Amino acid sequence: MCQFCVEHGDGRTWYLQASNYAEDLLRDLRRREFIRDFFGRPEEMAASRARMEQLHGAPPFVRRALSAWVTRRMKPVHFGQVLPLEDIREILGFVNSIVRVACICRRETLGRDVGYCYAISMAPGGGRLVGLVESVDPSFLHGPDTTGLEELTPDEALAAFAEHEQEGLCHSVWTFRTPFIGGLCNCDRASCMAMQSTVVHDVKVMWRAEYVAAVDPELCVGCRECMRACQFGALVFNAADRQVAVDQTACYGCGVCRSACSHGAIALRARAEVPTVANLW
Repeated sequence: MCQFCVEHGDGRTWYLQASNYAEDLLRDLRRREFIRDFFGRPEEMAASRARMEQLHGAPPFVRRALSAWVTRRMKPVHFGQVLPLEDIREILGFVNSIVRVACICRRETLGRDVGYCYAISMAPGGGRLVGLVESVDPSFLHGPDTTGLEELTPDEALAAFAEHEQEGLCHSVWTFRTPFIGGLCNCDRASCMAMQSTVVHDVKVMWRAEYVAAVDPELCVGCRECMRACQFGALVFNAADRQVAVDQTACYGCGVCRSACSHGAIALRARAEVPTVANLW
Protein backbone atom coordinates (compact mmCIF):
# COMPACT_ATOMS: atom_id res chain seq x y z
CA MET A 1 0.00 0.00 0.00
CA CYS A 2 1.41 3.38 -0.99
CA GLN A 3 1.80 6.27 1.46
CA PHE A 4 -1.06 8.15 -0.21
CA CYS A 5 -3.47 5.33 0.63
CA VAL A 6 -2.39 5.59 4.26
CA GLU A 7 -2.54 9.39 4.41
CA HIS A 8 -5.52 10.11 2.15
CA GLY A 9 -7.44 6.85 1.83
CA ASP A 10 -7.76 5.49 5.40
CA GLY A 11 -5.84 2.42 4.30
CA ARG A 12 -7.76 1.97 1.05
CA THR A 13 -6.86 3.01 -2.49
CA TRP A 14 -6.71 6.78 -2.07
CA TYR A 15 -7.93 7.75 -5.54
CA LEU A 16 -11.03 5.59 -5.21
CA GLN A 17 -12.30 7.60 -2.22
CA ALA A 18 -15.01 10.06 -3.23
CA SER A 19 -14.04 12.45 -0.41
CA ASN A 20 -10.86 13.33 -2.32
CA TYR A 21 -12.97 14.71 -5.18
CA ALA A 22 -15.29 16.77 -2.98
CA GLU A 23 -16.34 20.25 -4.12
CA ASP A 24 -15.84 21.50 -0.56
CA LEU A 25 -12.08 21.17 -1.00
CA LEU A 26 -12.24 23.93 -3.62
CA ARG A 27 -13.24 26.42 -0.94
CA ASP A 28 -9.57 26.49 0.03
CA LEU A 29 -8.20 29.76 -1.35
CA ARG A 30 -4.66 28.44 -1.71
CA ARG A 31 -5.91 25.53 -3.79
CA ARG A 32 -7.95 27.80 -6.06
CA GLU A 33 -4.99 30.11 -6.54
CA PHE A 34 -2.76 27.13 -7.35
CA ILE A 35 -5.20 25.91 -10.01
CA ARG A 36 -5.38 29.40 -11.56
CA ASP A 37 -1.60 29.62 -11.65
CA PHE A 38 -1.25 26.11 -13.04
CA PHE A 39 -3.47 26.79 -16.04
CA GLY A 40 -2.78 30.50 -16.34
CA ARG A 41 1.02 30.50 -16.54
CA PRO A 42 2.09 28.39 -19.54
CA GLU A 43 5.51 30.03 -19.47
CA GLU A 44 6.17 28.21 -16.19
CA MET A 45 5.90 24.86 -18.02
CA ALA A 46 8.67 25.93 -20.39
CA ALA A 47 10.80 27.07 -17.46
CA SER A 48 10.25 23.77 -15.65
CA ARG A 49 11.28 21.84 -18.72
CA ALA A 50 14.47 23.87 -19.03
CA ARG A 51 15.28 23.28 -15.36
CA MET A 52 14.82 19.53 -15.77
CA GLU A 53 17.26 19.48 -18.68
CA GLN A 54 19.80 21.48 -16.71
CA LEU A 55 19.43 19.17 -13.72
CA HIS A 56 20.01 16.13 -15.93
CA GLY A 57 23.49 17.42 -16.71
CA ALA A 58 24.41 18.30 -13.12
CA PRO A 59 26.89 16.27 -11.03
CA PRO A 60 25.27 13.14 -9.53
CA PHE A 61 25.28 14.38 -5.92
CA VAL A 62 23.63 17.65 -6.94
CA ARG A 63 21.06 15.80 -9.06
CA ARG A 64 20.16 13.43 -6.22
CA ALA A 65 19.76 16.23 -3.68
CA LEU A 66 17.66 18.46 -5.93
CA SER A 67 15.55 15.55 -7.17
CA ALA A 68 14.70 14.56 -3.60
CA TRP A 69 13.82 18.18 -2.77
CA VAL A 70 11.50 18.52 -5.77
CA THR A 71 9.76 15.25 -4.92
CA ARG A 72 9.15 16.30 -1.30
CA ARG A 73 7.81 19.65 -2.50
CA MET A 74 5.46 18.08 -5.04
CA LYS A 75 3.76 15.55 -2.76
CA PRO A 76 1.58 18.08 -0.91
CA VAL A 77 0.97 20.16 -4.03
CA HIS A 78 0.64 18.33 -7.35
CA PHE A 79 1.49 14.70 -7.94
CA GLY A 80 0.16 11.82 -9.99
CA GLN A 81 -0.12 8.07 -9.79
CA VAL A 82 -0.38 5.54 -12.59
CA LEU A 83 -3.55 3.45 -12.65
CA PRO A 84 -5.04 0.81 -14.96
CA LEU A 85 -8.23 0.98 -16.98
CA GLU A 86 -10.34 -0.90 -14.43
CA ASP A 87 -9.62 1.77 -11.81
CA ILE A 88 -10.45 4.48 -14.34
CA ARG A 89 -13.81 2.72 -14.81
CA GLU A 90 -14.44 2.80 -11.05
CA ILE A 91 -13.62 6.52 -10.78
CA LEU A 92 -15.88 7.35 -13.72
CA GLY A 93 -18.64 5.48 -11.91
CA PHE A 94 -18.84 7.89 -8.97
CA VAL A 95 -17.85 11.31 -10.35
CA ASN A 96 -20.71 13.44 -11.65
CA SER A 97 -19.04 15.20 -14.55
CA ILE A 98 -16.22 14.47 -16.97
CA VAL A 99 -14.89 17.23 -19.22
CA ARG A 100 -12.19 16.66 -21.81
CA VAL A 101 -9.56 19.42 -21.72
CA ALA A 102 -6.38 20.26 -23.57
CA CYS A 103 -3.20 18.81 -22.07
CA ILE A 104 -0.96 21.56 -20.71
CA CYS A 105 2.13 19.36 -21.15
CA ARG A 106 1.46 18.85 -24.84
CA ARG A 107 0.99 22.59 -25.31
CA GLU A 108 4.62 22.98 -24.26
CA THR A 109 6.19 19.86 -25.80
CA LEU A 110 4.17 19.66 -29.05
CA GLY A 111 3.09 23.28 -29.45
CA ARG A 112 -0.55 22.36 -29.97
CA ASP A 113 -3.65 21.29 -28.07
CA VAL A 114 -4.36 17.59 -27.67
CA GLY A 115 -7.36 16.39 -25.66
CA TYR A 116 -5.66 13.77 -23.52
CA CYS A 117 -6.69 15.20 -20.14
CA TYR A 118 -10.02 15.02 -18.32
CA ALA A 119 -11.29 17.30 -15.58
CA ILE A 120 -13.43 15.28 -13.20
CA SER A 121 -15.79 16.52 -10.51
CA MET A 122 -18.39 15.43 -8.02
CA ALA A 123 -20.51 18.42 -9.15
CA PRO A 124 -22.56 18.50 -12.39
CA GLY A 125 -21.05 20.50 -15.23
CA GLY A 126 -17.57 20.38 -13.78
CA GLY A 127 -18.39 22.48 -10.73
CA ARG A 128 -15.91 25.00 -9.35
CA LEU A 129 -12.94 23.27 -10.99
CA VAL A 130 -14.16 23.89 -14.53
CA GLY A 131 -15.18 27.41 -13.54
CA LEU A 132 -11.68 28.14 -12.28
CA VAL A 133 -10.02 26.81 -15.43
CA GLU A 134 -12.49 28.59 -17.69
CA SER A 135 -11.82 31.89 -15.94
CA VAL A 136 -8.12 31.55 -16.78
CA ASP A 137 -8.20 30.13 -20.31
CA PRO A 138 -11.45 28.86 -21.87
CA SER A 139 -9.51 26.97 -24.56
CA PHE A 140 -8.62 24.33 -21.97
CA LEU A 141 -12.26 23.31 -22.01
CA HIS A 142 -12.21 22.46 -25.69
CA GLY A 143 -11.79 18.94 -26.97
CA PRO A 144 -9.33 18.08 -29.74
CA ASP A 145 -11.71 19.03 -32.57
CA THR A 146 -14.53 20.95 -30.90
CA THR A 147 -15.54 24.59 -30.54
CA GLY A 148 -16.87 24.48 -27.01
CA LEU A 149 -17.17 22.64 -23.74
CA GLU A 150 -16.90 18.88 -24.31
CA GLU A 151 -18.65 17.05 -21.50
CA LEU A 152 -18.64 13.27 -21.75
CA THR A 153 -20.79 10.56 -20.24
CA PRO A 154 -19.00 7.88 -18.22
CA ASP A 155 -19.39 5.39 -21.08
CA GLU A 156 -18.02 7.89 -23.61
CA ALA A 157 -15.08 8.72 -21.35
CA LEU A 158 -14.29 5.05 -20.71
CA ALA A 159 -14.32 4.37 -24.46
CA ALA A 160 -11.93 7.30 -24.95
CA PHE A 161 -9.55 5.95 -22.30
CA ALA A 162 -9.62 2.53 -23.97
CA GLU A 163 -8.68 4.22 -27.25
CA HIS A 164 -5.85 6.11 -25.54
CA GLU A 165 -4.58 2.80 -24.16
CA GLN A 166 -4.56 1.33 -27.66
CA GLU A 167 -2.40 4.32 -28.64
CA GLY A 168 0.06 3.18 -25.98
CA LEU A 169 -0.76 5.92 -23.46
CA CYS A 170 -0.50 5.32 -19.73
CA HIS A 171 -3.38 6.53 -17.51
CA SER A 172 -2.70 8.68 -14.45
CA VAL A 173 -4.64 10.52 -11.73
CA TRP A 174 -3.58 13.96 -10.41
CA THR A 175 -3.97 16.15 -7.36
CA PHE A 176 -4.25 19.94 -7.15
CA ARG A 177 -3.01 20.68 -3.66
CA THR A 178 -3.26 17.22 -2.19
CA PRO A 179 -5.59 15.46 -1.48
CA PHE A 180 -7.99 17.11 -3.93
CA ILE A 181 -8.13 15.12 -7.17
CA GLY A 182 -9.18 17.09 -10.23
CA GLY A 183 -7.83 15.31 -13.27
CA LEU A 184 -7.11 12.14 -15.18
CA CYS A 185 -4.47 12.17 -17.89
CA ASN A 186 -2.92 9.91 -20.52
CA CYS A 187 0.85 10.01 -20.64
CA ASP A 188 3.82 9.01 -22.75
CA ARG A 189 7.55 9.61 -22.53
CA ALA A 190 7.69 11.59 -25.76
CA SER A 191 5.40 14.46 -24.81
CA CYS A 192 4.28 14.19 -21.16
CA MET A 193 6.48 16.36 -18.95
CA ALA A 194 5.51 14.48 -15.79
CA MET A 195 6.63 11.17 -17.26
CA GLN A 196 9.80 12.74 -18.67
CA SER A 197 10.58 14.20 -15.25
CA THR A 198 10.01 10.88 -13.49
CA VAL A 199 11.41 8.33 -15.92
CA VAL A 200 14.00 10.27 -17.92
CA HIS A 201 15.30 12.79 -15.37
CA ASP A 202 14.66 10.72 -12.22
CA VAL A 203 12.70 13.52 -10.55
CA LYS A 204 9.68 11.70 -9.19
CA VAL A 205 6.34 13.46 -9.62
CA MET A 206 4.48 10.37 -10.83
CA TRP A 207 4.23 7.25 -8.67
CA ARG A 208 3.89 3.62 -9.68
CA ALA A 209 0.48 1.96 -9.74
CA GLU A 210 -0.94 -0.25 -7.02
CA TYR A 211 -0.23 -3.11 -9.44
CA VAL A 212 2.62 -4.73 -11.31
CA ALA A 213 2.55 -6.75 -14.55
CA ALA A 214 3.33 -10.47 -14.80
CA VAL A 215 3.73 -12.69 -17.88
CA ASP A 216 2.31 -16.22 -18.07
CA PRO A 217 5.04 -18.27 -19.82
CA GLU A 218 2.45 -20.85 -20.87
CA LEU A 219 0.67 -18.24 -23.00
CA CYS A 220 3.53 -16.01 -24.21
CA VAL A 221 4.49 -16.66 -27.85
CA GLY A 222 7.34 -14.17 -27.95
CA CYS A 223 5.75 -11.77 -30.45
CA ARG A 224 7.12 -8.77 -28.49
CA GLU A 225 4.09 -6.55 -29.19
CA CYS A 226 3.99 -5.75 -25.48
CA MET A 227 7.58 -4.48 -25.57
CA ARG A 228 6.69 -1.99 -28.27
CA ALA A 229 3.87 -0.62 -26.10
CA CYS A 230 5.71 -0.27 -22.76
CA GLN A 231 6.54 3.35 -21.88
CA PHE A 232 8.86 2.33 -19.05
CA GLY A 233 11.23 -0.19 -20.65
CA ALA A 234 10.06 -2.81 -18.16
CA LEU A 235 9.80 -5.75 -20.58
CA VAL A 236 12.74 -7.91 -21.64
CA PHE A 237 13.03 -10.63 -24.25
CA ASN A 238 14.63 -13.98 -23.40
CA ALA A 239 16.15 -15.09 -26.72
CA ALA A 240 16.80 -18.64 -25.53
CA ASP A 241 13.19 -19.28 -24.56
CA ARG A 242 11.71 -16.87 -27.14
CA GLN A 243 9.57 -15.31 -24.46
CA VAL A 244 9.05 -11.96 -22.78
CA ALA A 245 9.49 -11.35 -19.06
CA VAL A 246 8.71 -8.36 -16.84
CA ASP A 247 11.41 -6.47 -14.98
CA GLN A 248 9.08 -5.75 -12.08
CA THR A 249 11.47 -3.24 -10.54
CA ALA A 250 10.97 -1.06 -13.64
CA CYS A 251 7.25 -1.78 -14.10
CA TYR A 252 4.77 1.00 -13.28
CA GLY A 253 1.73 -1.31 -13.48
CA CYS A 254 -0.18 0.70 -16.10
CA GLY A 255 -1.54 -2.34 -17.96
CA VAL A 256 -0.74 -1.02 -21.45
CA CYS A 257 1.33 -4.13 -22.19
CA ARG A 258 -1.65 -6.27 -21.17
CA SER A 259 -3.82 -4.43 -23.67
CA ALA A 260 -1.22 -4.92 -26.40
CA CYS A 261 -0.98 -8.70 -25.85
CA SER A 262 -3.35 -10.52 -28.22
CA HIS A 263 -2.67 -13.86 -26.48
CA GLY A 264 -3.81 -12.87 -22.99
CA ALA A 265 -0.37 -13.68 -21.56
CA ILE A 266 -0.08 -10.60 -19.33
CA ALA A 267 -2.01 -9.86 -16.14
CA LEU A 268 -1.75 -7.29 -13.37
CA ARG A 269 -1.04 -8.36 -9.81
CA ALA A 270 -1.49 -6.32 -6.67
CA ARG A 271 1.89 -4.74 -5.91
CA ALA A 272 1.51 -5.60 -2.24
CA GLU A 273 1.45 -9.31 -3.15
CA VAL A 274 4.83 -9.19 -4.93
CA PRO A 275 7.53 -9.05 -2.24
CA THR A 276 10.25 -7.76 -4.59
CA VAL A 277 8.35 -4.55 -5.37
CA ALA A 278 5.79 -4.31 -2.57
CA ASN A 279 7.45 -1.17 -1.23
CA LEU A 280 8.72 0.23 -4.51
CA TRP A 281 6.68 3.22 -5.59
